[in-house]
Amino acid sequence: MRHAVKGRKLGRTASHRKSTLNSLATALFRHKKIKTTLAKAKETRVFAEKLITKARKNDLSARRHISRFVKDRDVLKELFGDIILKVGERPGGYTRVIKLGSRKGDGADLAVLELVDYNEGTIQAAKERADAKAARKAERKAAEGSPVEESKVVEEAKVIEEVKESEVTSTKEEKSDEGEASSEEKK
Repeated sequence: MRHAVKGRKLGRTASHRKSTLNSLATALFRHKKIKTTLAKAKETRVFAEKLITKARKNDLSARRHISRFVKDRDVLKELFGDIILKVGERPGGYTRVIKLGSRKGDGADLAVLELVDYNEGTIQAAKERADAKAARKAERKAAEGSPVEESKVVEEAKVIEEVKESEVTSTKEEKSDEGEASSEEKK
């Protein structure tokens, strides 16, 4: 059982896992938004938020500590410059994970990991998709309750009843024909 076991192994050795998280965090700081699997996104979120919290101190010790994980100097400058200015007052929760659904090839759950203060467009797009889905659902419900649809259903039910009645009469006729044929054979 996995009681009180923190972290995900991600199907990697410890060194490979560490390298993967370093790369994903660097890509997140560079692009402000990355698309990956849900498990990697959740692990990277924990890792990146700790780095951002450390970077908020903005001293030499913090720079040296974070440079152990983020190897790209341009990304380090951006982290200590632009990113820290935007999240300076925020007490935590610097990143957001948005689920995307399953990947077509292997069925893995995908997600977008993004820095909160940078990608407000993603939230708008998600809200618009949800609104469109609700509108389609309302249209379907309205169409189901319309009199045109109800009359079609009633007509189809009548046709089905007529077909069943014709099948019943045809089977009765076949049985009577078979009965006559067997009585003639007995004679």
